[in-house]
Amino acid sequence: MNPCGDDFRGSGSEDIEEATPMTTNLEFGGTHVVRPKGKHQATVVWLHGMGDKGLSWSQLLETLPLPNIKWICPTAPTRPVALLGGFPCTSWFDVEDMSQSAPDDLEGLDASAAHIANLLSSEPSDIKLGIGGFNVGAAISLYSMICQVLGRYRNGNPYPINLSVVVGLSGWLPCSSSLKTWMEESQEAPQRAAALPILLCHGSADEVVAHDHGEKAVETLTSLGFQNITFRSYDGLGHYTIPEETEEVCKWLTTVLELEGTPSDS
Repeated sequence: MNPCGDDFRGSGSEDIEEATPMTTNLEFGGTHVVRPKGKHQATVVWLHGMGDKGLSWSQLLETLPLPNIKWICPTAPTRPVALLGGFPCTSWFDVEDMSQSAPDDLEGLDASAAHIANLLSSEPSDIKLGIGGFNVGAAISLYSMICQVLGRYRNGNPYPINLSVVVGLSGWLPCSSSLKTWMEESQEAPQRAAALPILLCHGSADEVVAHDHGEKAVETLTSLGFQNITFRSYDGLGHYTIPEETEEVCKWLTTVLELEGTPSDS
């Protein structure tokens, strides 16, 4: 397996947006948008893993039986990654180790979380919003969730998005050692945490992000008052996704987002 790439590919894709500059002088890559085939009821930003790009996941997402979801698939900036000895690679933040005990790149986390929130900021007010991802994409999804619960990024700027769902596949929870202290800073955090639906999936044979890190994420979040967590473990699954997992994601999103629309010919 290429250490700077995920074992995942799909087929087909759509609209591309311009790159957006980062505060760290790195630039995000192109964004691929999969338009809803039916009534637009939800928009989900889906985030790729280390070494991948938005196009790869957009190709799969447009084949899913979720005609009422608009998918936004951005591409992370190419940056030196400590885990790879400083080798440049697409990643949402610098990663020293794919685990909860690794040092946290707060500047990179905030920059990517702000970019993701900005992609959702222009969606209609009646549309439900979500964030999900794979590998480091799952990690930044969970970090974005923490920002919403706290009401702000770690740099102090307000978090502007109200998320309805969060999905993480084969990922880990960043900043886990700091979360208890952070949660105590906000009176609204416990209520927001209790209400937010979260789906986490992990393979038991994951050789890149150990299954244990998925379990630890659930334990940590539960201890902090997150009450609406669904955890799915897949026996023998490595660091990639399979039809059974994507089917679980589809069923869960359909239920939690209350998707009801029908495909249209437009």
